[in-house]
Amino acid sequence: MYISNDLDVYKQPLSPADAKALGPAGADAAAAFLETRSHHAETPLHRLKRLAMAHCVDEVYVKDEGRRLGLGSFKALGGAYAVVRLVMDQAERQLGRPVGLSDLAATEVRNIAAGMTVVCATDGNHGKSVALGARQMGARAVVLLHEGVSDARVQAIADLGARIVRVAGNYDDSVSEANRLADERGWVVVSDTSWPGYEYIPTLVMQGYTILLREALRQMPQAPTHVFVQAGVGGIAAAVAAYMLERYGNARPAVVVVEPQGAACLFESAQKGRAVKAVASAPTIMSMLECYEPSMIAWRILSRAADGFMTVADEEAAQAMNLLARPADGDVPVVAGESGAAGMAGFIQAVGDEGLRRRLGLDAGARILIINTEGATDPGRFRELVGLSPEAVRDGNRNAHAREEEHNE
Repeated sequence: MYISNDLDVYKQPLSPADAKALGPAGADAAAAFLETRSHHAETPLHRLKRLAMAHCVDEVYVKDEGRRLGLGSFKALGGAYAVVRLVMDQAERQLGRPVGLSDLAATEVRNIAAGMTVVCATDGNHGKSVALGARQMGARAVVLLHEGVSDARVQAIADLGARIVRVAGNYDDSVSEANRLADERGWVVVSDTSWPGYEYIPTLVMQGYTILLREALRQMPQAPTHVFVQAGVGGIAAAVAAYMLERYGNARPAVVVVEPQGAACLFESAQKGRAVKAVASAPTIMSMLECYEPSMIAWRILSRAADGFMTVADEEAAQAMNLLARPADGDVPVVAGESGAAGMAGFIQAVGDEGLRRRLGLDAGARILIINTEGATDPGRFRELVGLSPEAVRDGNRNAHAREEEHNE
């Protein structure tokens, strides 16, 4: 593990633009857009009391994004939000007047959206979000998926009306192809990663993610002392680090970034003190996190605001999936996909290592926040790794909630 700074040292301030977009004010603005979405509801925050007791910390909470907007992932908050904002931006340019939330259903705005095509590369979840946003606004969506993405995830995106393009290679190859097609055909790239000259749209995507933090902190009786958050290119991790720093300042929780061992571009960047591209290795089961080059914005924020960087092995992620699906009696079962369980895997690794536990301050007063970033987005893979269907785990979840309510009465 690489710990970037002493935990009691105030981090470097964010750039004014990052602070504005990803702090509490930016989260409030994004939340207003969420209210326009059908089937909107806050995702649950699970208190895993028995797990906390077993590891001698005060509290462990899991924000369960596996239920977000019917898409099964936190990414439902990012790409779709960016698409809606881009349609509004285009409408303002063409109509020559401000366009607000109340205008989203107006015929003139819908006609403008119908002339737009958005394109993205994805491992699965981001593409579903972009496709959903395009469908909501009446725009066209083209989604590029590399050869490692399962057929189940491809079909889920196609079901939302997107045109699917398969690309040889890995995620980074699909990003390059999306950019080429956009340049050639005049499409708009909606990416969750960033590079020089391309920051506005990825920042919108990250701003959408701050909604879940706003919810989680409202749902918790006390602020967390530690957050373990997984990363691919770093978007969600940077959103967490930025939001916590802007909201709490010196009293911020420690933010620990967790990556797969074979795709740890942020970990390697932290060790070298600059953004670096990791060497591609064998595929990881944490396919939503299998990225080899950091987002420029994410690295800029994490280099200033993250406290630690660590990696987990595939078997640790699978063990965390099983731990969440089959918790100690009294805790709520959680359906977590391979990538969704990575933050929990990082916490279990850190709390089980006496040296890391001491360095991170994972003591009896620690309050841990973990984000289950995805549910069983590939149900077959979930059954293979957990030995239960997602439905069986959800049935246990409902039964656990019923027992808890009965106990409270």
